[in-house]
Amino acid sequence: MKILEEEDSKMFQNKRLVLTALFALVGAIILVACQPQVVTETVEVTRVVTETVVEEGQTVEVTRVVTETEEVVVEVTAEPEMAPVSKDLVVCMAQEPATLYPFGGSMLAQSAVMHAIWTDQYTTLSYAYQPVGVAKLPSLADGDAVVNIVEVNAGDTVLGADGEPVTLEEGVEVTNADGETVAFDGTPIMMEQMVVDFEIVARNWSDGEPVTSADYLYTYNVIADPDTPTSKFTVDRTAAYEATGDLSVRWTGIPGFKDATYFANAIPGGQQTFPEHAWSQYTAAELLEAEDVSRTPMGDGAFVVEEWVAGDSIRLVPNTNYYRASEGLPYLSSVTYKFIPDTNQMVAQLLSGQCDIGTQDGMDVGQSPFLIEAQNNGLLTPYFQTGTVYEHIDFGINSYGDYGDGVGRPDWFEDVRVRQAMTMCTDRQSMVDNILYGKSEVIHTYIPSVHPLYPDGLTEWPYDVEQANALLDEVGYVDSDGDGIREDSATGTPFKVTLGTTSGNEMRQQLTQIFKENMLQCGIDVELYYLPASEWFADGPDGPLFGRRFDLGEFAWLTGVEPSCNLYISSEITGPPEEGFGGWGAANDAGWSNADFDAVCNSALGSLPGTAEYEDNHKEAQRIFSQEVPVIPLFLRLKVAAARTNVVNFSVDPTQNSELYNIYELDLQ
Repeated sequence: MKILEEEDSKMFQNKRLVLTALFALVGAIILVACQPQVVTETVEVTRVVTETVVEEGQTVEVTRVVTETEEVVVEVTAEPEMAPVSKDLVVCMAQEPATLYPFGGSMLAQSAVMHAIWTDQYTTLSYAYQPVGVAKLPSLADGDAVVNIVEVNAGDTVLGADGEPVTLEEGVEVTNADGETVAFDGTPIMMEQMVVDFEIVARNWSDGEPVTSADYLYTYNVIADPDTPTSKFTVDRTAAYEATGDLSVRWTGIPGFKDATYFANAIPGGQQTFPEHAWSQYTAAELLEAEDVSRTPMGDGAFVVEEWVAGDSIRLVPNTNYYRASEGLPYLSSVTYKFIPDTNQMVAQLLSGQCDIGTQDGMDVGQSPFLIEAQNNGLLTPYFQTGTVYEHIDFGINSYGDYGDGVGRPDWFEDVRVRQAMTMCTDRQSMVDNILYGKSEVIHTYIPSVHPLYPDGLTEWPYDVEQANALLDEVGYVDSDGDGIREDSATGTPFKVTLGTTSGNEMRQQLTQIFKENMLQCGIDVELYYLPASEWFADGPDGPLFGRRFDLGEFAWLTGVEPSCNLYISSEITGPPEEGFGGWGAANDAGWSNADFDAVCNSALGSLPGTAEYEDNHKEAQRIFSQEVPVIPLFLRLKVAAARTNVVNFSVDPTQNSELYNIYELDLQ
């Protein structure tokens, strides 16, 4: 830990020298610009003078006022000339997109540019969805989404009871309309089927041609093509996708598929619409390589590509046929994306005004002190936003095979009081303060406190060493020999466990060191070990984490709009399917099983957003999870970006991946 701190100190000193020099340079420029200037001016000067004159033979003194013109040297402060505000935005990113074709890659830098070229169907701001390319998000309440009861017969494609699409034949198990799992015996079965209608916002392609439902159908067919490298999850669960008008489409799911995000299926499996009249000349495979698709794609967004200088920049100019042009959008005259892989150089160019925005792919939490210093000097506005990635430490509650659970070691974690005590012994706020500069937050379940489904009555375990030790005493793990480490009362085995995580990750090395020190306060000895990610995350039975052959394991999961209770249900426990487990590719590495949690989580997963069943069950699942603590939720990772102070309408959102989702309304003052 000391070595890490020394390295961090040296790194921060070097960065501070760079930024201090830049601060001094910027300050000097401002000082010179504001210095008084000595100039010579011709002015009229009024004086009161006394003269001796002769009047009527007598010499007398006369006082009078005279005005004279003379040159004088005066000191004036020159008022700086106000230059017109440039509307040319420069966005600095760490990476150059490999392509601008939506299915040619998945880089964050690619998304940042695509937001300018295309109109997305929806955004995902603040753990919710908002319509953009469609007039509204359909809902069960409004009637533009319905669940019908339909009859299914042999040969129909339906969703099997295991959640996979299947052709109905004898012996296949499905969930019927009453929610019962039944085996098909040739007799027709009644099942639920979703039908959702979408209205398309009227708009044009950049060449002036209108966007129509035909373009939506064309896009869907490209997505469904085997040569298009994208997930076919929704496509495989689509019974029909059809136009119902020039600006309307309808999606119908296969029987049994109740899609929790049905309102996002305006283009099943996609966000951007493709121009049929321009791209239908290509096969799905050719679209991946065609230069006019990958380098200068035709879109329906606010901007078009003017120039792409490989290795340097991409320049966009406004789309003259943009459907919101009458509103004065976009506000900018141009957008240039510059590629600057070096973080220090990016910060330097932000400070010097060569960049207006520095995106999250080129910034990191280690820059926080310098960004805050720049903000205090009025040079930049930093953005620190919690994202959708959270770190956590998992307990090896039920290990696999001959590892732990009374075989290789005492069954330390089966008693919930031990898990509760270790959670209270963990100073999570210290991790946030020391690793993330206090800019993140401690997390108490698998979604953050700002999520709309975060429940009242959730157990939020405090940092309380005294109470933690009292709980461990209650369990019977006491330090009988006075060496500072507790022992198992039954065997006398010292409470010594291991904590593993990935190697080469500075943040994880820091948090595991803090955890190790915390546990000593509660009489628990933790040995740390670090493995390459390829080994740590390998599927079982070989991988230690998902092979359930660990004491404590630290890693990250994703959260999002829908709470991920499915990660912790019993059917997701990793292990051989033939032994009743979820397979080695499953998610529940802790081996935790709770029937009450399973029931409410499965009910939530089987219901639809907007219903009481969906909301109530997701909330109750978290209450159970927070009380049982199968894992110690730690904190949310940060998205870090920065902008010049004259950039308007820029923001970073927790659930919208790219911060340039609203490029059409960014402005410069």
